[in-house]
Amino acid sequence: MSRVTESRYAGLEGRLVIVTGGASGIGEAFVRAFARQGCRVAFLDRQVEAAAALCAAIAGEGGPEPVFQPCDLTDVPALQAALSRIHDSCGPTAVLVNNAANDQRQDLATVTEAEFDWMMSVNFRHVFFAAQAVVPQMRERGGGSIINMSSIAWMNGAPDMQAYSAAKAAVVGFSNSLARQVGMDRIRVNAIAPGMVITPRQRDLWYQDERKIAEGRARQCIPDAIEPEDIARLGLFLASDDSKLITKQCFMVNGGSR
Repeated sequence: MSRVTESRYAGLEGRLVIVTGGASGIGEAFVRAFARQGCRVAFLDRQVEAAAALCAAIAGEGGPEPVFQPCDLTDVPALQAALSRIHDSCGPTAVLVNNAANDQRQDLATVTEAEFDWMMSVNFRHVFFAAQAVVPQMRERGGGSIINMSSIAWMNGAPDMQAYSAAKAAVVGFSNSLARQVGMDRIRVNAIAPGMVITPRQRDLWYQDERKIAEGRARQCIPDAIEPEDIARLGLFLASDDSKLITKQCFMVNGGSR
């Protein structure tokens, strides 16, 4: 396959973009993609060493060095404080990418109440409260774009992922409701549902067998591997003025696997 050329969105330059879970995986791809567009990028994560390496790498490539805020996103007061610090130092948020998630597999028969609550917290609750925090900022600047990461897991009925799937379905429901709530303020809210993206974490935990990866790709209409950059490119479009009338949608990037 030929190398994909990333589109340039001149209107994004200088805008403040916040990415949750931005130190690795798809989140890292978002951070790098927005930095290449000349955005002022701030990201939240618990992975301090990976975050520092990412900031240094982007600065070394000549891009604007991102602002990193260490944060456990399951701690809502800590999340709110981190977002407040970013606002105080960088101004109002133009784009929020609620990316952070954990697709932990669970045995339905043994899931405890605490384990269920943690899955809701790490996969949905922070999405709600991060959006709650930035909506007033977006109103202040006259509009914005909120991009919430869902998953095709809840659409396909993936086994051992009941809590995760419930949370990712909730992300879409929340996105639809919020889009209706804030649309008159020219704030757009959309969701992205990736297909099988084999990040290093996914490979280490769930896709050690190449045959399993091959089987997944065989279910796609387009046989190419779905890369984190493929998700990030859609995020750039949804953040840009080119999508100014696109809201309340969930976009699948899955190679046609459904």
